[in-house]
Amino acid sequence: MVVLEAAALTKHFNAKRTAFGGSRGVVRAVDNISFAIEPGKTLGVVGESGCGKTTTANLVLGLEAPTGGAIRFEGRDLTALDAAGRRHYRKSVQAVFQDPYASLSPRMRVSEIIAEPLITNEVVAKDELRRRVLEVLDLVGLPARAADLFPHEFSGGQRQRIAIARALMLSPKLVVLDEPVSALDVSIRAQILNLLRDLQARLGLSYLFIAHDLAAVAHMSHTIMVMYLGKIVESGDARTLAMAPKHPYTQALFSAALPSHPDERRDEIILSGEVPSPLNPPDGCRFHPRCPHATARCGAEEPLLAPVEGRQVACHLFDADARRAA
Repeated sequence: MVVLEAAALTKHFNAKRTAFGGSRGVVRAVDNISFAIEPGKTLGVVGESGCGKTTTANLVLGLEAPTGGAIRFEGRDLTALDAAGRRHYRKSVQAVFQDPYASLSPRMRVSEIIAEPLITNEVVAKDELRRRVLEVLDLVGLPARAADLFPHEFSGGQRQRIAIARALMLSPKLVVLDEPVSALDVSIRAQILNLLRDLQARLGLSYLFIAHDLAAVAHMSHTIMVMYLGKIVESGDARTLAMAPKHPYTQALFSAALPSHPDERRDEIILSGEVPSPLNPPDGCRFHPRCPHATARCGAEEPLLAPVEGRQVACHLFDADARRAA
């Protein structure tokens, strides 16, 4: 059974009204996407700013209510959960956010920060609470004395370890990682990513991993989902997709990423134009105004995700391949 599954998930926001009282329209932040996260696996989500990555994370965390579609956790639709089911879901799905300087209260000691989720959700004896705090600190590679210090006494990488420890306090099944290393020094990023991989192997965690760093996504993920203007344009096995992307947008993203080896040579693909506004997305394929391979059909007919060489691609260039696969 998959841990979490999204089916036709949609989130539209009403734009702010104009000075004359009229509506500016609807922002199509997430538009009819489907995905699944398996036990002990990582789904990586990549795309430019405004593509819908963080909105997807907020929907999974319950911080936003979907406009349409469904999210199922362990086979149960979230909208059908009773109070006990919602409490179980909140405990089972935790998050680690981007900025470790903003996500930790400067007025609380580390032991209080880490213990807060458990205190909120369970009744635990003081001695047991202390034991649990020290246990998760050890899991993330911090000494026991860290429990009595304040966040300002730690570096950025250590603060992110504290945030990870807090997320682990309720023994979650799924952790949403929203740009967990983008605010850290380059020298520290690999340490945090390797810690997350070690924790996944030890605890059987599932991750929803959102990042701009394509190398980090390829390193961390079992499956990658590429988004553009609220749509999935390509998804599939992480290694296959990173080594041989099919969709023109995915090709452009990975051509601009740092190579995995200094001797690796690749042709960088420069995309023309800017990302269109989600208030008024283009007809047909949303990527077609910037696509070097666009045809008249691309501007008139929206491509659907279809199987192409072991992954799903939404592009008219591969319609013949998709029909053969079907």
